[in-house]
Amino acid sequence: MENPLLLFPQLNISASKDKSYYKVMKSTIKEESHKASKLGAKQKRNRLSLLLQKPEFHEADHLGKPGNLTKAASVSPEEAVKWGESFDKLLSEKAGLDAFTKFLKTEFSEENIEFWVACEDYKKSKTVHELLPKAKTIYETFIQKDAPKEVNLDFKTKEVTSQNIQQPIISTFDAAQNTVYRLMEQDSYPRFLRSDPYLNLVKGRNPSRPTLRRRSRSFTVNDFQGVRPDFTIW
Repeated sequence: MENPLLLFPQLNISASKDKSYYKVMKSTIKEESHKASKLGAKQKRNRLSLLLQKPEFHEADHLGKPGNLTKAASVSPEEAVKWGESFDKLLSEKAGLDAFTKFLKTEFSEENIEFWVACEDYKKSKTVHELLPKAKTIYETFIQKDAPKEVNLDFKTKEVTSQNIQQPIISTFDAAQNTVYRLMEQDSYPRFLRSDPYLNLVKGRNPSRPTLRRRSRSFTVNDFQGVRPDFTIW
């Protein structure tokens, strides 16, 4: 029996063309799919780039910058004025305590308020088992020689506190806490009340968004010399 491909050579040619056609189509589809994938990734990057350029995306960045005492619109001028009545009033309110802490960080003396806060927490302890670990932590952090956040205490106060730490009680750190309190009240607190961020709060200004003033200017004849009118706008 003769080979049918020899009898009908057109069948062989047709089959060969079909194979070549499918190879080309497969390659074309693969290439188009790759292009579409790259285009989709590029579009995603473009959308992300546009998002990062929007002002509202960066709005929160201004709130945490050094020098800002509080978040925008979180403290009223009336409340800020009350902080100036007494140091006790300032520390008794959370917003005031936070604002004063941020101010001390700008002066690199935040260890004083951190020690005071730690002592307040220590005095809230209800059992001896709570006092022992807290007392050790406070002493090692703020009082012992070369402590990481050593506060400025006179020799007598430091000696008394070091002796009391052997058997800690609620009043163990009272002398040291009172010393640091007076130091902040007489030294740091007056400077806080004179600081620009605090004065801005009292005046109702947002410390994170300074007011921008546009300078006004009168036009003169010279400003229009050499300028040709554009009649296309009419």
